[in-house]
Amino acid sequence: MPIGLSNTTPPRTNIPSPQWSLLLLAFLVAFVATLGSLFFSEVMKLAPCVLCWYQRIAMFPLVPILAIGLYTQDSGGIKYAMLLAGAGWLAAFYHWLLYSGYIPKGLQPCGTGVSCAEVSLELGGLVTIPMLSLVSFTVIIVLLLFATRKGLSR
Repeated sequence: MPIGLSNTTPPRTNIPSPQWSLLLLAFLVAFVATLGSLFFSEVMKLAPCVLCWYQRIAMFPLVPILAIGLYTQDSGGIKYAMLLAGAGWLAAFYHWLLYSGYIPKGLQPCGTGVSCAEVSLELGGLVTIPMLSLVSFTVIIVLLLFATRKGLSR
């Protein structure tokens, strides 16, 4: 056996680690949520309210942040994604409470334009746009927490 061949590293496998898979799932949820948001506003012509814009501000950057983290296999993006997802979750939770009637309409941040408490779309009489956003942010946060717990982030 020639010198140096015994110290070579084994070839990398194409099987993604569990952490990478969790980040991929979080990316897919953010991507689908972004496409859904654009579908509601651009195709269905439902104008977003102020709270919807805040949630978009938190959701849209998650797609490139998670994509770059996946491509470079760098876990540093998890902390940025977690911060954005947490801020979006808070806005979505407040919007869902307002939309569901738990918070009086007098406390809504929408002064002019589209009302944040107006029911513009209900799927099956139960699922609303704020609920979809809240579920999306919750799933992303849970996936990122599991990825962190699996030892991906430093």
